[in-house]
Amino acid sequence: MKNGTMVGSLIAPELQELIRRGSLTLLRNALRDIPAVELAEIVEALSVEEMVVVFRVLPRPLAADVFEYLELESQEELLRGMGKGEIAQLLDDMAPDDRTELFEELPAQATRQMLALLSQAELRVAKTLLGYPEDSVGRLMTTDYIAIRGEWTISEVLDHIRRHGRDSETLNVLYVVDASGRLLDDIRVREILLASPDKKITDLMDHHITALQASQDQEEAVAAFRKYDRVALPVTDSDGMLIGILTIDDVLDVAEEEATEDIHKLGGLSAIETPYMATPWFGMVRKRAGWLVTLFLGEMLTATAMGYFEHEIARAVVLALFVPLIISSGGNSGSQAATLVIRALALGEVTLRDWWGVVRREVLAGLALGTLLGLVGFLRVSAWSMWTDIYGPHWLLIALTVGFSLIGVVMLGTLVGSTMPLVMKRLGADPATSSTPFVATFVDVSGLVIYFAVAALILSGTVL
Repeated sequence: MKNGTMVGSLIAPELQELIRRGSLTLLRNALRDIPAVELAEIVEALSVEEMVVVFRVLPRPLAADVFEYLELESQEELLRGMGKGEIAQLLDDMAPDDRTELFEELPAQATRQMLALLSQAELRVAKTLLGYPEDSVGRLMTTDYIAIRGEWTISEVLDHIRRHGRDSETLNVLYVVDASGRLLDDIRVREILLASPDKKITDLMDHHITALQASQDQEEAVAAFRKYDRVALPVTDSDGMLIGILTIDDVLDVAEEEATEDIHKLGGLSAIETPYMATPWFGMVRKRAGWLVTLFLGEMLTATAMGYFEHEIARAVVLALFVPLIISSGGNSGSQAATLVIRALALGEVTLRDWWGVVRREVLAGLALGTLLGLVGFLRVSAWSMWTDIYGPHWLLIALTVGFSLIGVVMLGTLVGSTMPLVMKRLGADPATSSTPFVATFVDVSGLVIYFAVAALILSGTVL
């Protein structure tokens, strides 16, 4: 159990008692020293009416911070219980990026009502951020940052920070711009604090700029933060003008969402945006049904393939005993390869230009793994034949059939599993869409063809 959750369960009854008695001064004093993230967990344990009282006594900056940490459902309940004036204050005090995220989740009518409550300055910011594509960096960035000029001295910069620093999302990095607002450089505050007061900013600049564009995809931002190990990155428009910054907390949220979406797709279901227990039953069924029906229809091809080899199975029923073993081995090897390549693509370890290297590696890996499993299958049939005659007098040929079939099926599985994500990416789709169940279904059908083709070749004139 998290410490914050434990604290919330202990403090909530005390706060409820203070609210019931109307001791608002004591309530304010009890809340002001609790970190915002822990206070959010405490508030979520209260009723809507109690939440409204708490937000009325909180200092405005703290109230905005706590609101940003609440779950969307709690945010909506709180907004419904507050007056228009209180909502306007709360929305104005929120960080622009967190406010944009809230507006994205609310119904369109509710978003329009919220926008009408904003001040003119905040309304312009909100409309600007909402104007960017849904999954772009522009939706995540904040316009609360500190910009400085290259000709300023360190002393002038420190005075500027004292005047405007409270309104900034982060003070770790300052951004140097020219008279027109074009980004020239970014400088860590540490360098400024250690510099002489009369030194100019131009003396600290190295002109090595790492910036994002507002139109970039959010996944590219995650990769940039991972590569450059930054807590914040500037965001520019197509002309290089500084228009905002992106901070690590928002990037971590995106990384979590993308990882969750990929895991869901790897499991063969549509991405679920809400927590498991909070997802409506019908919504959960709907997200899972589509893929299950698709995979079921695909598996029907397996039955078709079995029907095509009905004559061979009727003459050698023993062959049917190894069908689950053969097709599951191919599916498992394909799922392994697909998982490895999808993750490598997500981390930028592999690109489309590396396709031949991927194919070569996986063919060799499939050959090695198939040979290993083929040997195990051969030994298994041979060992059983020493104690029983279940496989008949031609057990050696059956053992060879199983062994060579496993080599072919496992090689095919690794090849399909490794190339399918690359094909999906080349087509512009999410590589995770080539989920492991999809690969397994494809290999099931083709694996049967390989198995019975090998059986026809080796057992011809004996069992068949």
